[in-house]
Amino acid sequence: MEQPPKGPDPQQPAGADGGLPHCYRHPGRETGIRCTRCEKPICTDCMVDASVGFQCPDCVRSGSGTGHPPGAGQPRTVVGSVVHAGDPRLVTKILVGLNLAVFAVVSLAPAGESILRDFYLIGGVSAPPYVLLDGVATGEWYRLFTAMFLHEEIWHIAFNMLGLWWLGGPLETALGRARFLALYLLSGLAGSALTYAVAAPNQPSLGASGAIFGLLGATAVLMKRMNYDMRPVIALLVINLIFTFGGSNIAWEAHIGGLVAGALLALALVHAPREKRGLVQYGAFGLVFAAVLVTVLVRTASLTL
Repeated sequence: MEQPPKGPDPQQPAGADGGLPHCYRHPGRETGIRCTRCEKPICTDCMVDASVGFQCPDCVRSGSGTGHPPGAGQPRTVVGSVVHAGDPRLVTKILVGLNLAVFAVVSLAPAGESILRDFYLIGGVSAPPYVLLDGVATGEWYRLFTAMFLHEEIWHIAFNMLGLWWLGGPLETALGRARFLALYLLSGLAGSALTYAVAAPNQPSLGASGAIFGLLGATAVLMKRMNYDMRPVIALLVINLIFTFGGSNIAWEAHIGGLVAGALLALALVHAPREKRGLVQYGAFGLVFAAVLVTVLVRTASLTL
């Protein structure tokens, strides 16, 4: 069994400098959360939702204080997802790898420019006498999805993948793999839908920014739910919004659409009452998807009628 690196004694209370105790599995992380069974300090990556408060992974594995043998129940996260064994960043790594692989193909393949034209987001390209040739409005709805994995510039994919790595890992651990993936994809689709609805029909758009902003909105909601210091995430959000509206060639619609969708979905995930958790969470995802669908249908009707 792998042992965590040595660091400050997590069992000790806050030091003389007034700092918080450190997570017993991640000595470099301060935390104000403790296991309700053994009272060891635990960070958000380690805490497991319990009937009262949170438990550490050790108590969950051993069944300490539960009255049941180990394995009698599956440990769950703060939003009710099953805690999976293995790599806690599995989905995040797959998403990063997929984006990088697509970028490599587009950059190195002789038909790279053709791939971009065939799969980036564009409402509709018209030609005399004003007949739509290509775009979402002509039935190419797949562009709303495929555009989320396309990047043209190295700086673009670099910033997006750094954001996905920094935000994705903690969120995937807190939300669970399935909910994290659903939030990522639906945030990206919401960003694509708002871009399609507001941007000029012949304006192409591409990138994972909508999905990344969805993760940013979800992170803010989760940090608020855990009573963490909100100043770092607020500062990050403000900086990104300044770049969004102050930079050139940036699809602000994708950023705002993803941000709003991610925050709304996270609100439903972390605040759903335990007895109606599934209904509230699945219902929220269904409503956001319905909003995306209605937005696309209305915009398509305005371009084709």
